[in-house]
Amino acid sequence: MFHYTIETPKSIDEAIQSLEKNLKEEKFGVQWQFNVQETLENKGFELENPFTILEVCNPKEAQSVLSANQLIGYFLPCKIVVYNDKHGKTKIGMPRPTVLIQMVEDESIQEVAADIEKRLIACIEKSR
Repeated sequence: MFHYTIETPKSIDEAIQSLEKNLKEEKFGVQWQFNVQETLENKGFELENPFTILEVCNPKEAQSVLSANQLIGYFLPCKIVVYNDKHGKTKIGMPRPTVLIQMVEDESIQEVAADIEKRLIACIEKSR
């Protein structure tokens, strides 16, 4: 699967707060928080369910992978989404870095992608 997604009983705000705390422990910072529903409403469009995208980055890892292959910049920063599905359940998910990195066809950074994926999944799981 290209993504990793879990369900949580938390509200979107609670899930985001928990994620920010857990990401910080893994030395990832939230660079940007994009409330898609609010932005669309401001433009005159309706999105039925809340949907927030967090762009997260670990500066050391970003420097390492960009130094190895600049094409990785197409996938930075990493994205984690927090949303309510059509049944009102809160979900936390992300595209898997290991799957995205395959598009670059550079075996030398697969191990780094796997480590980042493992750490981000751990943050998501702790935020459950």
